Amino acid sequence: MAETEVPIGRPRAPFPGRPPAAAAAPTPAAPAAPLTTVQRLERLCDPGSLRVLRSEVRSPFTDRAGDGDGVAVGSGEIDGRPVVVYAEDPKALGGSLGAAHAMSICRAMDIAERAQVPVVGLVSSAGARLQEGLAALAGYGEIFHRIVKLSGVVPQISVVCGPSAGGGAYAPALTDLVIMTREAAMFLTGPGVVREVMAEDVDAAALGGPRVQSTNGVCHLVGEDEAQAVQLARRALSYLPSFAGGPLPQRPYTHEHADPGRHVPAEHRKVYDVRDVIGDVVDRGAMLELAPRWARNIVTAFARVEGSPVGVLANQPRHLGGVIDADAAQKAARFVRTCHLFGLPLVVLVDTPGFLPGTRQESAGVIRHGAKLVHAFAEADVPKITFVLRKSYGGAHIAMNSGALGADMTFAWPAAQLGVMGAPQAVQFVNKRELAAAEDPVAERSRLAAIYEEQQLDSRVAATGGWVDERIDPADTRDRVAWAMRLLAGRTRSTPRAHNIPL
Repeated sequence: MAETEVPIGRPRAPFPGRPPAAAAAPTPAAPAAPLTTVQRLERLCDPGSLRVLRSEVRSPFTDRAGDGDGVAVGSGEIDGRPVVVYAEDPKALGGSLGAAHAMSICRAMDIAERAQVPVVGLVSSAGARLQEGLAALAGYGEIFHRIVKLSGVVPQISVVCGPSAGGGAYAPALTDLVIMTREAAMFLTGPGVVREVMAEDVDAAALGGPRVQSTNGVCHLVGEDEAQAVQLARRALSYLPSFAGGPLPQRPYTHEHADPGRHVPAEHRKVYDVRDVIGDVVDRGAMLELAPRWARNIVTAFARVEGSPVGVLANQPRHLGGVIDADAAQKAARFVRTCHLFGLPLVVLVDTPGFLPGTRQESAGVIRHGAKLVHAFAEADVPKITFVLRKSYGGAHIAMNSGALGADMTFAWPAAQLGVMGAPQAVQFVNKRELAAAEDPVAERSRLAAIYEEQQLDSRVAATGGWVDERIDPADTRDRVAWAMRLLAGRTRSTPRAHNIPL
């Protein structure tokens, strides 16, 4: 902070007959100098824990990138746990990646693999360094290879802090979580190339800023600036083990008992925000929603129950009535896979009328993406606990972690309905002849729908048939989650190592 200036000597008296001069405007404080790459890593890590490596490495092709060849790498701690970190310097040839720059990042990742610790990168790169040609491209290939090698082994988080092009966009997209600042952008080809090749005039923000990338699944979280973005990275790591198969980090917790059923209207066509339900089930203030602006009809979030991390997946009736479309299936499948790889129990809250029908969804590959969700749940060998809140119909009933698909525990609230489809739609097929012969088809349809609901959809039918393990009072939902997690804590994981592949 700049010191306050003190005037020297006595102030002069105003000239007789003239009004006193207006007070001079205060001198604006000089803007704070930007942080160095090492200082940025110090902000990410616990105070005093950072140790820098390879600080004297220089490019064999150009000396303009300075010591470290435009990147700082090292190791520190986050919440007392070791991590490997790196930060690219956008002031060094635009953060472009050369051979020495790449090898420093690769060296850091090799250390992370041996030490079995997470990797957090602060990314801001113009892409491959043109002055180094194929050497730079090979450097990106080496980085991609190591990210994939570490995938599903240790958590990898990318914090994109500025414009990142080409390989500078691909590398983050291969990691487990991508966090962007408001000033960041990710694109394969920058605005200049787009303008030249496509004759399309666009700036970096419109091409690949957080408004774009947070609505298409590339970016999971957005911070106002780098300081907030690194805090989000620290918070995300607090839910994850240091390595796959490692212990989940525990935290003290507080919780005020509340009935999550108070948020859910009895009328199945009325909307509500499922995040309010989640808030009553998990520890107070413990939910971190991922990708909240992409596929908003499904919610994916890290949270805690009695201080222990969980992954929460829930249909969101507030958007599209909670129906599952291609994007929602893709978002959910990737989240389930992430929880599976890092050992987070899954809590699934179901309220969906099914998969979204229509030509647009079929063209979008809803079958393929829906199959990814089914595969992800069937593959996951972490504790999986499902609660049907209000309705669970058709293929979506199976895909949302049904007992038949491998859920460890399945519960239903008393007013929930489970079946192939809603009663008004079902009677159109089941009772086609009765409706055609009815004097008042509308009244007859309502009567037949009520009968179908009672005989086919009522949660009692599901409980009687063993399709759910128990019907519970909504107020007991949190207790059931905590009980099931304690019961399943010794569940042995047998699935061989896998990668957290982009979907």
